[in-house]
Amino acid sequence: MQLENYNPELFYDELFAELGKPRPSAAPLIEWMKELPLQELQQHRETAQIALFNLGVTFNVYSDNQGIEKVFPFDIIPRIIAANEWENLEKGLKQRIKALNLFLGDIYNEQRIIKDNIIPTEIIESATGFLKPCIGMKPVGGIWCHITGTDLVRDQDGAWYVLEDNLRVPSGASYFLENRRVMKSTFPEIFQTMNVKPVDDYPSHLLETLLNLTPPHLSDPTVVVLTPGIYNSAYFEHSFLAQQMGVELVEGRDLVVVDGYLQMRTTKGLRRVDVIYRRVDDDFLDPLVFRSDSLLGVAGLMEVFQQGRVALANAPGTGVADDKVVYAYVPEMIRYYLGEEPILNNVPTYLCWRDQDKDYVLHNLEKLVVKAANESGGYGMLIGSNSTIEQREEFADRIKANPRNYIAQPILSLSRVPTLIDDVIEGRHVDLRPYILHRGDEIYVHPGGLTRVALKKGSLVVNSSQGGGSKDTWVLNQ
Repeated sequence: MQLENYNPELFYDELFAELGKPRPSAAPLIEWMKELPLQELQQHRETAQIALFNLGVTFNVYSDNQGIEKVFPFDIIPRIIAANEWENLEKGLKQRIKALNLFLGDIYNEQRIIKDNIIPTEIIESATGFLKPCIGMKPVGGIWCHITGTDLVRDQDGAWYVLEDNLRVPSGASYFLENRRVMKSTFPEIFQTMNVKPVDDYPSHLLETLLNLTPPHLSDPTVVVLTPGIYNSAYFEHSFLAQQMGVELVEGRDLVVVDGYLQMRTTKGLRRVDVIYRRVDDDFLDPLVFRSDSLLGVAGLMEVFQQGRVALANAPGTGVADDKVVYAYVPEMIRYYLGEEPILNNVPTYLCWRDQDKDYVLHNLEKLVVKAANESGGYGMLIGSNSTIEQREEFADRIKANPRNYIAQPILSLSRVPTLIDDVIEGRHVDLRPYILHRGDEIYVHPGGLTRVALKKGSLVVNSSQGGGSKDTWVLNQ
């Protein structure tokens, strides 16, 4: 194996402290891998990729006209997180979700954080995810964000930072579950040696979170997963999670409001629905309240929801917290609502609606990452160091025309993990998306999550839509 010559260079490497010196948490894995011939590792990679294809682990790229589905690229070398490190991440994520949930309840009701001048009114009201029909709304148990995928990165100094929050319809859970299934069947012996936390019980934790939203008197509540349909980029995940939870996968056309309740059409007639795990964006949920041209939602759904006769996870309106300008205020939310200092820091962020920040950004575009406030998937973004003069000029014009819609951050030197590229092992940049489930009296962080890897050499963009792949994430028990 070529790991003896693997060079972390100047980056923080997740498996190696320096050339030839594995991190203590990764040492057993590295020793085991040294005994594997490179050809055998390549064969395992091919086998794993075929297994994922046969399992249907695919995603759609809307901008790609060559085909509908692509297999999610998978790298066979895992990412390892030590037990004590995970414990701190867990505390920080719980703190963040608790504050974000209080923020959502506040801005749609009392708006104390606005009245106390912590966040400007215009920032909230101009956020595309802020939905006026949700004002005065009080979801079951006061929980808005039941399922959150928070993107984390590690910088050159080894410190963790929150890159962004995903509260609307966070995807990716099915991929880390299938990654683990394939890794366990490929390398069963190393899992016992490494004492890796299991992840395969995520669907049962998710179902428990959803059932927690039903009234106690319901003896046999009905939970469904609402999908936009087969052409959605995450349709595999929708069907996978529904199957794993043992609940129905439905589209808007399968549902109807009758007698004040949400009902599902079945071969035996209508059946009441009590909880929707919705994977449809807010704007398409109810044509009577949001987009009148939507064919993906259910007419009258919001009225039933507001009357407490059906629960929605996540609640409509949570997308305001996904806004990258609102993201910049989360540390202040933690201080305001919890009276605590943030355990996990944001990436330092320049807000272009502030004149001073905008001037700095416009004069330093080559040193910064510029992001549109409501884009995702690696779209609407400029990485200054990899950009042309023309691209920087284009983004400068965009910022000047709509400063509220742009933030900028320093270009982080993201951590790397050894990755099998063709017939060599090279370092590739990674991020991490853990999944957090909010049940009211408990916030649960599932161990590990989805590690996305930028497979292109030198690339900092890990999104699958931009050519990225994934790795299995091993959180150690001790």
